[in-house]
Amino acid sequence: MEQRFPWKIEHLREHTAVLDGNLAPTKLLTNATYLNSSLKSWIKGHIWIYCDRIVYAGTKLPENTTNTEITDLTDKWVVPGYIEPHVHPFQLYNPQSFAEYASQSGTTTFISDNLMMLLLNNKKKALPFIQQFKKSSLSFYWWARLDAQTEIINEEELFTNGEIRQWLADPSVLLAGELTSWPKLVDGDDMLLSWMQEARIHYKRVEGHLPGASEKTIARMTLLGVTGDHESMTGEEAWMRLEQGLAVTLRHSSIRPDLSKIITELKEKGLQSFDSLMMTTDGSTPSFYRDGVMDRLIKIALDAGVDPVDAYHMASYSIAKYYRMEFMQGMIATGRQATLNVLHSIEDPTPESVLSKGQWLKKEGERTLFIEQPDWSLIPPLKLDWELTDDDLQFSMPFGIEMVNNVITKPYSINIDTSVDELNRDSDESFLMLIDRFGKWKICTVIKGFVQNLGALGSSFSNTGDLIFIGKSKKDIQTAFSRIRNLQGGIVLVDQGEVLHEIPLTIGGMMSREPMEMIMDAEETLREIVRERGYKHEDPVYTLLFLSSTHLPYVRITQKGLYDVKKKTVLFPTIMR
Repeated sequence: MEQRFPWKIEHLREHTAVLDGNLAPTKLLTNATYLNSSLKSWIKGHIWIYCDRIVYAGTKLPENTTNTEITDLTDKWVVPGYIEPHVHPFQLYNPQSFAEYASQSGTTTFISDNLMMLLLNNKKKALPFIQQFKKSSLSFYWWARLDAQTEIINEEELFTNGEIRQWLADPSVLLAGELTSWPKLVDGDDMLLSWMQEARIHYKRVEGHLPGASEKTIARMTLLGVTGDHESMTGEEAWMRLEQGLAVTLRHSSIRPDLSKIITELKEKGLQSFDSLMMTTDGSTPSFYRDGVMDRLIKIALDAGVDPVDAYHMASYSIAKYYRMEFMQGMIATGRQATLNVLHSIEDPTPESVLSKGQWLKKEGERTLFIEQPDWSLIPPLKLDWELTDDDLQFSMPFGIEMVNNVITKPYSINIDTSVDELNRDSDESFLMLIDRFGKWKICTVIKGFVQNLGALGSSFSNTGDLIFIGKSKKDIQTAFSRIRNLQGGIVLVDQGEVLHEIPLTIGGMMSREPMEMIMDAEETLREIVRERGYKHEDPVYTLLFLSSTHLPYVRITQKGLYDVKKKTVLFPTIMR
């Protein structure tokens, strides 16, 4: 089913026939108190549904109810299905497993990052691959990335003018971005600017990525075409973006749990309207979602004193309106998709029943439908048909990377002997290697502040799908490599030759096929083990992902080499094997 407007002429005639009483609705929700988003008020009435569409919402009852499924919602509250507007659906989980889990707490529409689809597929196959999701009982929309958020060897081949324009023309793509390469835009990258203009021509939004940006930078980005940003860390930063005319998505994530603080600060500044605000969990790591997805954010907003209509709108209607799809979803009204949540109480946004495209996914607390799996075999598996040899494990670079927090790293001078087979376990310095998934190149250095007492962590989960190895022991690094090869991708912890823990990532070496609950357990075990071994930060999965991400300071390990973010230069290049 096409998503932007799925109904053909014969469907529209059927819908009006239901209204006239010539056909019966397939479902009828009676005596509901539902959120009317146009009026910003709660209405008592009845909701008629025919297949996947609301054909009427109001005080009238249908004349014809032959074979209609009737559900009495007396004393229940009905709100639009929740929308997650900023999903990175590859944080060990995959788009389907995350969405299926999120649907049980009311989040049924997903606007997702396409970066890993580009990196893991042949670029010509990435856009056809996502078309599978249009057939789902959930709603999937996508970004069109304009950059890789790191320095990659073949960026000009991956992000071509033709490919970008194809993505932007696709109706399931709602935005260009997130724009992590905005400094290149400021420096005069007109190709990037032309893609942003192309997005605007297609009535797409352009999402910035502007952490810590000054007012002048925000104004400049707005002039160049950015329409929204999700990187506010304080109420002042959110206010500044609103003042410059940007839509603001407030973040509450595993590494930036800021929502309550930002809302409180905005209210203290006298914010009168929440209409330009949305909310996101920003691709958090699996265990963060134990307590819910968008329902959790709505609860935080309610607890911070936000009016219930505004709180629910920030996770539904405001998002749909911003992305120009309120004619289809994000509200309970005639003509919209039949996607809604039934609540026991307005104060508790976790629904007892969930309807998506006219199908019950959850009814009175019980799961009633499982989501279809896409054909993951279309993504090439990780095949490591090469060896990691002793000659590869040469760590002679004079500069290494020191961790400041989960994701910020800075350079430091290496003063230890790295020719040994195993580093001293009294220090917090470890070997660090990034090596091409096809075995063509490598870069070896030292990382300070990751762990103190671990032989090796090996991971095919990274910003580019290349392999990362961190640890004290060269022999354990080779053991971790062998295990990742056998798994066809994963994260593996090894110490003194023993595999302590592993998370198989068999979808391109980046994502798991397992249900979300199993991935949560596996990630929590990973976190516990590395903390026991000296990891002092909060989120090791994000550390692995962002070691190569050049939108963060100060030094990164990339496909091109050790990279100075501020100077935009390669300090030490990768070595061909």
